[in-house]
Amino acid sequence: MNGAANQKKTKGSGGQGRAARAGRGPTPKAKDRVGHPAQRRARAQARNRKKTHPEVILGRNGVLEALSEGIPATELLIAASLEDDPKAIKAKKLAVKHEIPVGPGTRAQLDTLADGLPHQGIALVVPPFHYTDLDTLIDRAPEVITDLGAGSNQPLLVVLDHLQDAGNLGAIARSCAAFASSGMVIADRRAASVTASAWRASAGALSRLPVAKVNNIARSLNRLKKADYLVLGLSTHSGTPINNLQGEFLDRPIALVVGSESTGMSRLVAESCDVLTNIEIARSTESLNASVATGIALNVIRSA
Repeated sequence: MNGAANQKKTKGSGGQGRAARAGRGPTPKAKDRVGHPAQRRARAQARNRKKTHPEVILGRNGVLEALSEGIPATELLIAASLEDDPKAIKAKKLAVKHEIPVGPGTRAQLDTLADGLPHQGIALVVPPFHYTDLDTLIDRAPEVITDLGAGSNQPLLVVLDHLQDAGNLGAIARSCAAFASSGMVIADRRAASVTASAWRASAGALSRLPVAKVNNIARSLNRLKKADYLVLGLSTHSGTPINNLQGEFLDRPIALVVGSESTGMSRLVAESCDVLTNIEIARSTESLNASVATGIALNVIRSA
C-alpha cells in the first residue's frame, strides 16, 4: 500500500480563517458599530422620517379653532361655495395673518384629503410632526426648559406608556408646556401619536415641545436611569401619595410615567419605575383622566 495514502488528510478552514479576513479592512469606528448610541440615534431618526405624513384638519369649526391656536400649517383649502361664509372668511384672514398659503379647493381635491370624512368644503393641511430620539431629548433638556421660561433648570420628562387617545396626548402636551417639561416620550406602536386631534388639544404647545418616539418604553426607562433620572410611575392607587414625595424631587432629573387610559402602566413598565406614586382623590371617584392627573403631578413636582 502506498505510504502517501496512509497519511492523515489535513482539514482546512474552508476559508474561515486568516484567508477569510483578508481584504475586510480595518475594524470599524465605534460610532459605526451595531448598537453604538450614535448608530441607534441615526436609525431612530430615519425610522421617524419614514413614518411621517401630513395631517388634515377638516370642517369650519375645526379649521377655525386650529388657526386661532396658531397650529402650524402648510395650506388652507376653501371651496368656492364658501366664498361668503363668515367662518371661512375669518379662517382665510387668520391664515393670511400666519402667512399660510390659501388656495381654492375643488370638490375632488377636498374629498381626497378628507378620505371619506365630512369636510364642509374647507381643509387645513398640517405638516408632518418631526419626532426626535431619546438621547437627543436628554441632551436638549436644559435648552428646552430655558426656552419655556421655567423658574427651575431641573429636567422633567413625561413618558406615556401606550396612551391611546390623541386628544389626551395633546392635553398632556399643553400641561407639559405650562409646567416647563423638557419633553415627552411616546411608544412607536399601538399608541396615540401627534395627529391633528393632538395638535388641537395642545393649543399649539406641540410646536414648542420635543417628542421622542421609542420602540420599548421599559428599556427607555432604563436608559433614563443611566442618565440619573428618577423614574416616577403615576399609579391609580398604588404607591405613596405624590404630596408626600416632594423631598424626592429636589436634586435629580425626573421622568414621570403615565399609563394608558384603560389599563394604566404595564407590569414591566411599573417594575422599571424607581417609585410608584398616586394622587389622593375622594373615595367616591374611581380615577382621574390621564391628562388631568398628569397636570396635577407636574404642578406638585414643579412646586417642590
